[in-house]
Amino acid sequence: MSDEILTGEGVLLDARPASFATRTLAALLDIVVLSAVVIAASTLFGVLASGLDEAAAGAVVVGVLAAIMVGIPTLVETLTRGRSLGKLALGIRIVRDDGGPVRFRQAFVRALVGVGELYLTAGGVALITSIVNQKGKRVGDILAGTYAVRVRGAQRSYPPLVMPFELAGWARSADMRRLPDGLALAARQFLGRAPSLHAASRHQMGIELAAELQKYVAPGPPIGTHPERFLAALLAERREREFTASFRASQAARAEASLLHRLPHGVPDPVD
Repeated sequence: MSDEILTGEGVLLDARPASFATRTLAALLDIVVLSAVVIAASTLFGVLASGLDEAAAGAVVVGVLAAIMVGIPTLVETLTRGRSLGKLALGIRIVRDDGGPVRFRQAFVRALVGVGELYLTAGGVALITSIVNQKGKRVGDILAGTYAVRVRGAQRSYPPLVMPFELAGWARSADMRRLPDGLALAARQFLGRAPSLHAASRHQMGIELAAELQKYVAPGPPIGTHPERFLAALLAERREREFTASFRASQAARAEASLLHRLPHGVPDPVD
């Protein structure tokens, strides 16, 4: 099973599962924060519940504990899309197995199961499950379909694209259709990771990506062009054309805004 996230376009993104030590430290920080909340709530309850009978006081205690141990973690992970205070401090995030952000359902399942595997068993069940599971999942993650990924340092920075000098003329005159975002991202990631790939895999992936991208450009590159040089030229030209189009659109918008500022439209404003 791959440790990377597969997007809807079939592109593998570099999001490594968080290590067991990192998750443990994040969980400890969250427990410390919740413990402080429990202590504060207990102190407040002791002051306010002096007039309640034993049964009512017990019911209130159970409700408060449920709100703190289940309600607060669920609310925090739902609103922050998987980042509690401890996870934020350690640079990790809880995501779905498909790489998407967690929703209320996943956050609630994780928090509810966490009562048993974290608090009632002093973290023993979560410890064993996380060690055995390939992605470091605890039982709540398995049932919710989630796992923790590293946010800090997970995204790689690739060297900038450079137009191959021998393909510059061809790229400027070629007719290029709009590239699918997923395919363009796959080509960009391939070029960034190509030096670290096995030679045979690198050659095969380059040929396959070049064949896919040739469907969106006419005429094709000169005969004998290396696949990676073709990919770099196509992506570099695409970047330049998108930048130029964006710049022209912003200029047109500013010019239109300047005309609309005049009142009435098209009549110069009076000079004082």
